[in-house]
Amino acid sequence: MKKRLLIFGAMISMGLGFNACSSDDPVDPNDDNPGQTPEVPETPAAPGALNLADYNNGSGIMMQAFYWDVEPRHQWWTTIDEKIAGWADAGVNRIWIPPASKGQSGGYSMGYDPSDYFDLGEYMQHGTLPTRFGTREELGDLINTAHANNIEVIADIVLNHNSGGGLEWNPYREKDTWTLFDEEHGNASGKFNRNYENFYPNSTSQYDDGSLFYEETNLDHNQEYVQNWLWKADYSVANYYKNEVGFDGWRFDYVLGFEPWVVKEWMDAVGGYAVAELWDGNPNVLEDYIEETGIAVFDFATFYKLDEALDRNDDLTILERHMVWQNYPEKAVTFTANHDTEKDPNEHNNISVENKMKAYAFILTHPGYPTIFYLDYENQNFQEDLKQLMLINNSLATGDVEILYVDNDEYVMKRSGDGTNPGLILYINNSSNTKRRNITTGWNNKKIMDYTYQTSYSPVTGDNGGVSIEAPGNSYSVYSIME
Repeated sequence: MKKRLLIFGAMISMGLGFNACSSDDPVDPNDDNPGQTPEVPETPAAPGALNLADYNNGSGIMMQAFYWDVEPRHQWWTTIDEKIAGWADAGVNRIWIPPASKGQSGGYSMGYDPSDYFDLGEYMQHGTLPTRFGTREELGDLINTAHANNIEVIADIVLNHNSGGGLEWNPYREKDTWTLFDEEHGNASGKFNRNYENFYPNSTSQYDDGSLFYEETNLDHNQEYVQNWLWKADYSVANYYKNEVGFDGWRFDYVLGFEPWVVKEWMDAVGGYAVAELWDGNPNVLEDYIEETGIAVFDFATFYKLDEALDRNDDLTILERHMVWQNYPEKAVTFTANHDTEKDPNEHNNISVENKMKAYAFILTHPGYPTIFYLDYENQNFQEDLKQLMLINNSLATGDVEILYVDNDEYVMKRSGDGTNPGLILYINNSSNTKRRNITTGWNNKKIMDYTYQTSYSPVTGDNGGVSIEAPGNSYSVYSIME
């Protein structure tokens, strides 16, 4: 089936016709006339290529600078400190680091079991002075290095489920609960001491947020005391992290565990960049959250559609469906993997290794703010290809989106460019054979090339912009004009 979609932000319309055809048979690289349109013989791709550094579109990329159970323990801040300059050179403008405060698991904690919000590796508690990631001083050095390289540092904030307090009688649950947080019980800093009155249920609230984690120690955000310590007061967690530690923004963990107004009030109080982890593949749910809070969300709708299109259903027409970046490109944080999706390779919440680079080709050429997962970038089979896609994201990936062709195996998308920026054409091939597709580019009488170097096939467009482009089997290409 031949389809053509034109997307202007939220608008999708059917429009002008064109000729597009390809063969399901393997392409002979020596065949100058595949399909219906005569082509120029293949030439080396690199000579005459645009200098992509001249086309900075201001996009930027976020690096998720950790994975689950990072090693070596107590050395993570220094480990990634040494990588900052290289990430900056590759086009990263923000890094997202794990929750920096001391958790119940001490030196083994990934930070998602927060105990003392103000212990960033400087108090001896839960069996360790440093966190799993290092000391407070090493965290400061990391942030300073990032800022020196024009990279913002995003703090992972866990605002509901607490862990690691002492045991006390809880009259509202009529049993002992681990709800006592003070200098002797999991809160050595002495800041933001808590007891059963600060968790649900209590004397002022019976609210149940339906949290799946540590339900007995879910903070009551309706209390003035809790609000002051988290974001309102000068001494709050938010102000300490921003004004003293040096964080530039926030990744709000598990926002299903508290109401959207909490995030909005936090942002009104301290500002900065922010993105929410709302684990829901329904784009309408994600877009409603954007509208309620004003912050970005991780685009789980795109993640799951890539998983379905490339892995589960082997059907690229799924990529025509509703995703958050279509309506909210500035608020859609796209990704192909994170610490949770990659935690258990036997789970179905991940994109397979063999399809990972095609997924990255999608998010790094489409609108949205893309995130690179640390382990993917460190994978030597991926790194050079990822760097090139990141360069393309920050240069040619601009302008309106037009889907030129899509079927089960092929997806061809055009970015229109802007002003002197020529834009690009992405070609994903999910079949095992090299394919060529005849399209209309909008570039008249121009020699074009694949800027990802997956293929050296470099044709010239016709008077009407028509041309045949190529993508290797189980791969992708990203075409644009040459000088």
